[in-house]
Amino acid sequence: MTGPDARTPSPGSRARRTWTRRPTVLAALAGIAAALAGLGAAELAAALLAPAGSPVLAVGALVIDLVPGWVKELVISLFGTNDKAVLIVTLALGAAVLAAAAGVLELLRPPVGRVLTVAAGGLAVFAVLSRSSASTLDALPSVVAMVVAAVLLTVLITRLRAETAPAPAHTAPGGADVDRRRFLAYTGASAAVGAVALVIGQVVSAGTRAADAARALFTLPAPSVTAPAIPPAASVSVDGISPLITANSDFYRIDTALQVPRIDPSTWRLKVTGMVENEVELSFADLLALPLEESTTTLMCVSNPVGGDLIGNATWLGYPIRNLLSRAVPTAGADMVLSRSQDGWTASTPLEVLTDTGRNAILAVGMNGVPLPLEHGYPVRMVVPGLYGYVSATKWVVELNVTRFDQHTAYWTDRGWSERGPVKVSSRIDVPRSGARAGAGTVTVAGVAWAQHTGIRGVEVQVDGGAWAEATLATAISADTWRQWIWSWPATAGAHTLRVRATDAAGLVQTDIRQDVIPDGATGLDEVSVTIA
Repeated sequence: MTGPDARTPSPGSRARRTWTRRPTVLAALAGIAAALAGLGAAELAAALLAPAGSPVLAVGALVIDLVPGWVKELVISLFGTNDKAVLIVTLALGAAVLAAAAGVLELLRPPVGRVLTVAAGGLAVFAVLSRSSASTLDALPSVVAMVVAAVLLTVLITRLRAETAPAPAHTAPGGADVDRRRFLAYTGASAAVGAVALVIGQVVSAGTRAADAARALFTLPAPSVTAPAIPPAASVSVDGISPLITANSDFYRIDTALQVPRIDPSTWRLKVTGMVENEVELSFADLLALPLEESTTTLMCVSNPVGGDLIGNATWLGYPIRNLLSRAVPTAGADMVLSRSQDGWTASTPLEVLTDTGRNAILAVGMNGVPLPLEHGYPVRMVVPGLYGYVSATKWVVELNVTRFDQHTAYWTDRGWSERGPVKVSSRIDVPRSGARAGAGTVTVAGVAWAQHTGIRGVEVQVDGGAWAEATLATAISADTWRQWIWSWPATAGAHTLRVRATDAAGLVQTDIRQDVIPDGATGLDEVSVTIA
């Protein structure tokens, strides 16, 4: 009996050809698995040795620093306070694509994949060390990620290359399937180990954060000056209107910190430096021992569009910054205070604003009766009435550098924003919402208006471009807070457009000229479209 025809492929060789038709797909999976293992090892190393050294967060922070202002504004306009989550997801997808490319290149053009992996690790090291508070140790997690990913990529691609090599003439049936299963097992195990390391790193980080524990045990001291009681008439009873006091959980958060700084209050220090006769340094205990004052102040982000919700009102507890500056004694010629956050972010605030005896600019430690939430600046942040947050509301503040506008510039000034940012008179319609439907008759229209540190004198509503009608104002808490308003509209059937405008206490009427948020805040009138049946 003659043997099989030499031209007839054996079952094993047919399986191997099927197996080798897609080596690039498997190489891409190997690249992703190697990267995941590297990142997992890095996050674990960061949790154990260098909490500020997370490569993912460092690269994310670098991206935030480098992107043009219009990109930031586009992201905020599309995703609001979810902007950081969107950035993290985008970085993760980008890393996956890069890792897959490294795997394919390592298979087809070795050692290009390893070079790409090392280059990515080098970028992470640079991103970490570029932070103002970084130490050499903070680079360790990125180095760990680079080494683990490069070594594992080499191992997996070497194995893949060996197992996709031409088979011996007499390969047993099913041999290629065994090779494929073995390779996928190695790759899957690598990815699983990386994922587990990521989870462990996060758990360890959460368990070792002194700031969380300290805040949980912290009780605010009694204020030496309490905030004036909020009169009942300061709030209108309308479903859907913004609460007069914004809950901490609902207070907007816009900042450049991908990871909320967690500062152990026992190690926190605030330094007053620069153009002063006496440099001052305070510990957290020192600050708490000073006479703290309560005040209710509305804060607003300069990125808030017309009708936007990047604004909130809270009762704060803190120490007047003017008193601290009086101890330092600013020298002649100083006109600005450059405040610096623990993560290196800076804001430029006019010195005259911070020393104004009629404006309660404070170093806040409390918010609505509780210690500052971590994401809102714990242990200490600045609260300055009348200025947008980008030039005043420094969270996690650690330094006040008394200087001049012509000598230093702040984070957002370097990116095209104005160096001074006084809040503009603005108003918003909360009820009804745009697109709402209602029956003919009396329809309640209500909302809020603000002109922090000047106050609101009047609010008017316009229907379909007609005459302006005066709304009823709720009682003001102070000139530093927003003010609710209400108007009864005799609505008729049809589609209508409502607009609102405010007049501040100085008589300035809100402009109807539309301006983007860049460079110093949006202008224009909020409007809603409603249908009356």
